[in-house]
Amino acid sequence: MHHPGDRIEYLSELLRQEPEEPFLHYALCLERKKAGEDALPAFLELLKKFPEYLPAYYQTALYQAEKGHADNAAETAASGILLAEKQKDLHALAELKSLRQNILAGEYD
Repeated sequence: MHHPGDRIEYLSELLRQEPEEPFLHYALCLERKKAGEDALPAFLELLKKFPEYLPAYYQTALYQAEKGHADNAAETAASGILLAEKQKDLHALAELKSLRQNILAGEYD
């Protein structure tokens, strides 16, 4: 197994080569989260830069909820729900709706 810092450095290098690849930004956010870093700025930048990248909405909302930002998390999930409906991604839609319901029910307070 590689150390999270090694993966962060590796993904950072790949991003320097392909800065317009949303998956690399997404993977870097997840690695920063796993390493215990404050990943929120990176998640928010990902959504700003790639607003059509659907997987980012679930993970960003989840992270916001886990960090005690329930209102922002519910908004992020709601935005993801709208995008999932637009993209006709029923799996992501169901996951985002469930996450939003859990956030609104106070499961992350």
